[in-house]
Amino acid sequence: MKFLLGAQLPPLLCEILKQKGHEAIHVLDLPNGDESTDKEVATFADDNELTLISKDSHFHHSHILLKSPKKLLVISTGNIKNRVLFDLVRKNILKIEILFEESDYLELSLLGLFAHGK
Repeated sequence: MKFLLGAQLPPLLCEILKQKGHEAIHVLDLPNGDESTDKEVATFADDNELTLISKDSHFHHSHILLKSPKKLLVISTGNIKNRVLFDLVRKNILKIEILFEESDYLELSLLGLFAHGK
């Protein structure tokens, strides 16, 4: 899979995803970096067939109303240590891959991984 990580997520998460065999870039790598608007981020993800991973609830609304970004993983853990986030992603990456075969919107929380429709 190919991922675009939102500004609220640590860039090191890209390396963890790459170690698991995925492509990943961070919003900081976009032309406007973390100054990119939500629309620019979603459009970049869609144009490059990237799944957006974000903690930003605005993308939830954009996905539901506009279907952009086309594929979305919302991290709804609240504030947690990066180590906990990294472990959570490592623990769930296979489930994420499987669920994205049938869903276009997932949510990862401390309670688990949830698919939200197609």
